[in-house]
Amino acid sequence: MQKKHLAAAAALATLAAAGSAQAQTSVTVYGLIDSGVEFVNNASAKGGSVTRLSSGTMNTSRIGFRGTEDLGGGLKAIFQLENGFKLDTGALDGDANQLFNRQSNVGLEGGFGRVIAGRSFSTTYDFILPFDPMGYSANYSWVTSAGATGGRKDGMPTGVSNLVKYQGEFGGVKVGAMYGFGEVAGNNSDSAKYGVGLGWGTGPFSLAGTFDRVNGTAGTNGAYDKTTTAHLAGGYQLDDAWKFNLGYRYYKKTLATGATDLRSDFFWGGASYKVTPAFTVIGTVYYQNIKNVTNDADPIMYSLRLKYALSKRTDLYMSTAYAKAKNNQLVGLSRDDVGYGTSQFGTTLGMQHRF
Repeated sequence: MQKKHLAAAAALATLAAAGSAQAQTSVTVYGLIDSGVEFVNNASAKGGSVTRLSSGTMNTSRIGFRGTEDLGGGLKAIFQLENGFKLDTGALDGDANQLFNRQSNVGLEGGFGRVIAGRSFSTTYDFILPFDPMGYSANYSWVTSAGATGGRKDGMPTGVSNLVKYQGEFGGVKVGAMYGFGEVAGNNSDSAKYGVGLGWGTGPFSLAGTFDRVNGTAGTNGAYDKTTTAHLAGGYQLDDAWKFNLGYRYYKKTLATGATDLRSDFFWGGASYKVTPAFTVIGTVYYQNIKNVTNDADPIMYSLRLKYALSKRTDLYMSTAYAKAKNNQLVGLSRDDVGYGTSQFGTTLGMQHRF
């Protein structure tokens, strides 16, 4: 399977290069390579620490193909194919059967905005992630947490398949909507996903709000879990050096079994400061208040990053974080993985290159 994926990717790269030459850069090959050496404590159920080489520690490593065709009258045909991979092993990042697990879509773009169909990121992801000071980070950010055990970090919908998505911007106001088909015969609501977003920016201020619903798979009685999230986030660019961000998530999961709803409120806030044009310091706090649980973890994490730009495309960075939970509950630094202790500390030295 891996050999077939690599062969397909190589063929696409060749076609992309040929297309660029014939269509005057209508097809672009791009990517991001990110890796770091990480140390974390409380790294297993038996305890102990580990030092490891990790991939995508500031942003997910990826390679992609993006193309446009001018159809005239301001209308363009667009497509995007993007694959995430693990630099340390060369493996696909995610489902081994998904060659383009990040983006795989085609659509139209014009004065009305853009409409795409296929696989892409959710409207919530598009609108809210720019307000995370850690910036789409795989390490030491909980904004995109995916319901991992250990601290129960309730997250947002991120990658969505079978998707139709719209986004447009008009005079500083950005609007967006998505619908992911459940594709279950006889029940259009089963496994369906939908969301809307609204953003606004003027001068140093920016705001965004989103609402989304993710339906689970129906059981034999036809009932399914329903996960609802709403986000509100804001940013303020004080000057060329200082930038501040705040964010909030409302999370509710109604269970098909009739058990007590899973509820939480999630908050984050942070700032970035450019010490020099090349050197940036970023600090963020993430906190989740878990509801409807007697001995809740209410996890909190403090994150710090130092980033130095060697060029416009290449950065060196050091990221460090500390997370803890209440009531002897488990917590982990990762946005997705299991926690093994009531606290965890980690630090990463890494390098990122974009092409």
